Amino acid sequence: MRSLLLALALCLTSFVANAKTKVIYFHGKQRCATCLSIEKNAKDLVEERYAEELRNGQLEFMVVDFSTPLGKSIAEKYKVTFSSLIVENEKGKTDVTRYGFQYARTQPDQFKSELKDVVDKALAK
Repeated sequence: MRSLLLALALCLTSFVANAKTKVIYFHGKQRCATCLSIEKNAKDLVEERYAEELRNGQLEFMVVDFSTPLGKSIAEKYKVTFSSLIVENEKGKTDVTRYGFQYARTQPDQFKSELKDVVDKALAK
């Protein structure tokens, strides 16, 4: 019994350690300067700050155009109908869109800082 519990604990630890966190940016066909800035700054942050997590599959960055059939089905899953930035892991999702519209274009460092905090928490850093 004891070894069974140990094996179960190791499996759960392995599952949690390999859990994937996603940063997903949703956009439509028409894009404003702020929307473009949100995508660029989110992508830059993820690629610069989380290169190792991207390489080992712990983190994924996705850009979804919800004006396409595939993008529409993904957006429906997340209940997204306009430009949005979502950070998701096995525990749930956090909508950080307001940080994007508030800071990405005029204060990109502030936007990256806010997004970093959310991603770090999702990765349990």
